[in-house]
Amino acid sequence: MYETIKTLVLQALVFAESSDKDKALQALGYALTLAEPGGFIRLFVDEGEPMKFLISDCRHLHRAADAVQVLQIKKQSPGQDRKLIVYIDKILAAFPQAETKIQNRKSEILVEPLSQRELEILKLIDKGLSNREISARLFLALSTVKGHNRILFDKLHVQSRTEAIARARELGLL
Repeated sequence: MYETIKTLVLQALVFAESSDKDKALQALGYALTLAEPGGFIRLFVDEGEPMKFLISDCRHLHRAADAVQVLQIKKQSPGQDRKLIVYIDKILAAFPQAETKIQNRKSEILVEPLSQRELEILKLIDKGLSNREISARLFLALSTVKGHNRILFDKLHVQSRTEAIARARELGLL
């Protein structure tokens, strides 16, 4: 069973990397369904940030009414879906939490912490990627990337990408 789950996890990552989010979520959904009874956690956590983001996306899908259909998860009992959500939450909690508290060196005021996704987007902005390229790389809608940019700019108290990069470097984020 472990090898089957591991194969599905790796397939999910490959599909995600090749921009096929539906297949990635299907493979991950099946892996999670098989792994839940055994309580496998390390198997997912060892895959790092890409898996964390994919599981997080899967968790958000579970809030939607059609999540079970999208992930092609067949419920074995009425409480199976709820058990799977609790299991997904346990896996997400097991991922190491990056330190995101930032202190503004100029004014000594604590800036609102950036989420992992915002930090990832900030790094891609620093690499010179456009919003469309970031959206494709992270498998997010263009409007979602733009929303993250707005939040990022607000948290860093800047108006542009250039200012955001400069501010991030000043704060030691890049």
